[in-house]
Amino acid sequence: MAGALDGRRVAILAADGVERVELEQPRQALDDAGATTVVLSIGTGTIAARDNDLQDAGEFTVDRAVGDATPDEFDALLLPGGTVNPDKLRMDAAAVAFVRDFVDSGKPVASICHGPWTLLEADRVRGRRLTSWPSVRTDLRNAGAEVVDEEVVTDGTITTSRSPDDLPAFCERIVREFAGGSVRG
Repeated sequence: MAGALDGRRVAILAADGVERVELEQPRQALDDAGATTVVLSIGTGTIAARDNDLQDAGEFTVDRAVGDATPDEFDALLLPGGTVNPDKLRMDAAAVAFVRDFVDSGKPVASICHGPWTLLEADRVRGRRLTSWPSVRTDLRNAGAEVVDEEVVTDGTITTSRSPDDLPAFCERIVREFAGGSVRG
């Protein structure tokens, strides 16, 4: 789908503890489709990536602090998982506000594995059909989501996926969903 995302800017919101493949593979799919991807975090510098939550997996450079960004600057939002990453994000008021405002903007949002915790903290899962890593599902149900066990689910502007095993289907779907939204203007 080369060129499907030409001219589109995608925010990737992540913090220390991000699952490397859940940031790296979707980002590559988005870049390959022509998007400009921007890594936002709760601070600047770098964030530590993990492999299976337990092993060091290098670092990613942060392009900007989320507190200095607005949803108006982007066409879509990616929320990768890893257990620690969304737990840090949901404790940061600027990150939660950014996610809340992004969902409210009507632009596409994608989240994988534990990433929906940040959507939950932003109070934007109620009434939505979502999937996630199994240990997050009770939290989502308790927050009013309809939770299903499928590799990738799109409900309106929100696309979710369960785990790294689902990355091929997730990457294909987010390119398609991000291409369907209007370009910021």
